[in-house]
Amino acid sequence: MNGLLHIDISYNELRGSIPNSTTFKDAPIEALQGNKGLYGDVKGLLSCKALKSNKQALRTIWVVVVFPLLGFVALLISLIGLFFKFQRRKNDSQTQQSSPGNSRGLLSVLTFEGKIIYEEIIRATNDFDDEHCIGKGGQGSVYMSKLASGEIIAVKKFHSPLPGEMTFQQEFLNEVKALTEIWHRNIVKVYGFCLHVRHLFIVYEYFKMCSLAVILSNDAAAKNLGWTRRMNMIKGIVDALSYMHNDCFPPIVHRDISSKNVLLDFENEAHVSDFGIAKFLKPDSSNWTELAGTYGYVAPELAYTMKVTEKCDVYSFGVLALEVIKGKHPRDFISSMSFSSLNLNIALDEMLDPRLPTPSRNVHDKLISIVEVTISCVDENPESRPTMQKLVNVLGQTLQEQHVLDVETVRLCICASHFDHVLPGTDREPIFETILGIIFSIILAIASLKRIGYRSPCLCQGLSKAK
Repeated sequence: MNGLLHIDISYNELRGSIPNSTTFKDAPIEALQGNKGLYGDVKGLLSCKALKSNKQALRTIWVVVVFPLLGFVALLISLIGLFFKFQRRKNDSQTQQSSPGNSRGLLSVLTFEGKIIYEEIIRATNDFDDEHCIGKGGQGSVYMSKLASGEIIAVKKFHSPLPGEMTFQQEFLNEVKALTEIWHRNIVKVYGFCLHVRHLFIVYEYFKMCSLAVILSNDAAAKNLGWTRRMNMIKGIVDALSYMHNDCFPPIVHRDISSKNVLLDFENEAHVSDFGIAKFLKPDSSNWTELAGTYGYVAPELAYTMKVTEKCDVYSFGVLALEVIKGKHPRDFISSMSFSSLNLNIALDEMLDPRLPTPSRNVHDKLISIVEVTISCVDENPESRPTMQKLVNVLGQTLQEQHVLDVETVRLCICASHFDHVLPGTDREPIFETILGIIFSIILAIASLKRIGYRSPCLCQGLSKAK
């Protein structure tokens, strides 16, 4: 290497440091070009110091930029994962709290711990002892079950089928299918079901207020159902049936709308129940079936045809709505009325429940409108009956909003319970409570009137349909 005078290593794609010799140092740049990987103390090449500086800069970039960036991305992914996990737990918690007293999460227990909840129901009802029975029907019996968490549920136990008999099992499966595919505020909520060799039962939301039939048959309880509450009940039932007929696919016909199958909650809001004989109207089927339903509510055309349509529910609803207004079954009124010569003012006087005070003029006018459309529901000709969607629109316009404001109820609720929470443990004079109750009642009434004034009929109809 010491005797070498000239060198030409151009275009050999060489890499690394050139030898520390005079020959390489004095070589022209043309003799070294074409070797991108060469470096050394020669003019035109990257010096060793610069190379070291570049490597240190690259390390600095990795340490200062890349590694922290990767750490930030990992932290961000972890936070997103924790957020979705927390959100899911929050949603589960809200679902569990959707029913009163649900401290253990009945839905999750029924979904994931069916054996545990089954054993607890058997224990709570003492293996379905009559002591815990709160109602009996053609399909089975309903029991009240208080779980260890303190939550109360209703359990509908179907009759045990006889060998070769599938009727009750079919009704059980039919009700499960209907209730697990629909969700509406005016339809009873189902929490779960059990298909066991010993038992067939469905777990429902529990209503302490019982059925509408029981309440109307009790004078004291019926007096608590004022005209406003009864009109809101009718509106709730209409909303539920309209949802089943128009918003479900295939449409569902209940086939057994009656006062015994309408349950009331603590706010006296109606909930349609008992879907054991419900019919799914399939477009590719004739929808013929056997006669079923409660006597006095069954549409008259089912006496000569077995084809089920939505108009069958419309007739049953008409009977039920008249029963709510009259306070008892309107069989005599329906059999004697003439659609052509019916005077609604006279009819309304005959229809009003005598256990309630005479309605105000405003309520009287609303009742006339409700009775008018309700009477059309019990027309013997199915084609002359309105659809449930039309009833939603008519009642929405009649009542102006989804629920009529009951000022007296609001005042009583405020006086009885609101101040117990707002001003606990304080000595309050009766006159003070009365004044504050009246003030709050006036405020709520004004707010309600404003909502009525600014809500268009189209919006009311859209909201009713959306339900």
